[in-house]
Amino acid sequence: MDMAQIMPVIVGVLIVIGILLFFNMVPVMLWISAWASGAYIGLVKLVAMRLRRITPSRVVNPYIKARKAGLDVTIDQLETHLLAGGNVDRVVDALIAAERANINLEFVKAVAIDLAGRDVLEAVQMSVNPKVITTPIVSAVAKDGIEVKVLARVTVRANIDRLVGGAGEETILARVGEGIVTTNGGAESHKEILKHPDMISETVLRKGLDAGTAFEILSIDIAEIDIGKNIGAQLQTDQAEADKRIAQAKAEERRAMAVATEQENRARVEEMRANVVQAEAEVPLALADALRNGKIGYMDYLQMQNIEADTKMRKNISGSETENE
Repeated sequence: MDMAQIMPVIVGVLIVIGILLFFNMVPVMLWISAWASGAYIGLVKLVAMRLRRITPSRVVNPYIKARKAGLDVTIDQLETHLLAGGNVDRVVDALIAAERANINLEFVKAVAIDLAGRDVLEAVQMSVNPKVITTPIVSAVAKDGIEVKVLARVTVRANIDRLVGGAGEETILARVGEGIVTTNGGAESHKEILKHPDMISETVLRKGLDAGTAFEILSIDIAEIDIGKNIGAQLQTDQAEADKRIAQAKAEERRAMAVATEQENRARVEEMRANVVQAEAEVPLALADALRNGKIGYMDYLQMQNIEADTKMRKNISGSETENE
């Protein structure tokens, strides 16, 4: 094959490649769709999106939706929000829902809410249709010692103005729980709570617990009240048991001290007896020394022996008479 036959094939291949590159760089169908919807976007802008590594459909489709809804937004605003990491489609849906519900929501505020990590569409929907938050069972003790368990349902509405920087549902639940504990703890009797459960709602609402949060509390309804344990009686029982153990420990301490004192006294008695025995053992030595030194005579010694024998005899006789009686 000569060059004249090869050139048409090469040119055809180049044309096909060029067409494919053109349609890859220029989303013609998306351009036609936007133009037909009355939201015209230039081809150059679509190509520029490609060069900025932006998927044109993620910006163009929400833009078409916004223009059809009559929103005053520009393609540059949506593209900037997408580059910032936001959800363009969610923001546009929220703006449309807010306009239909006659809620004043500007594009700048909607973008800020979305970039803050909150679901802006859900916030708009919650403004229209309030959400019910069920608290966990909160246990508190009245002044009479009876435990009261309360389950409450809190109806809240999103506050668009406080969504950025406002506290979430966890704060609402914590504050409502605090109000329940305060009300139950201040009641003289658990019967007051059972008779007037609206005391809890009034106390919680009066404190303005939605301040600084992203919600507005509409109502607090007590769904369930149960009576728990008699905490007061249980505490008294535990205190009495503790006092008893302390008294037993002190009594055992006194007994141990008495036993120790008794043992010490016995030891002293044995020590004294030993001293007496030792002293008695020295008596014969003293007598012997007196005899040697001539301080007493032998007859004196015998007389002393006779006196001791007579004394011992008298003691024996006295003991026998006592036993006979």
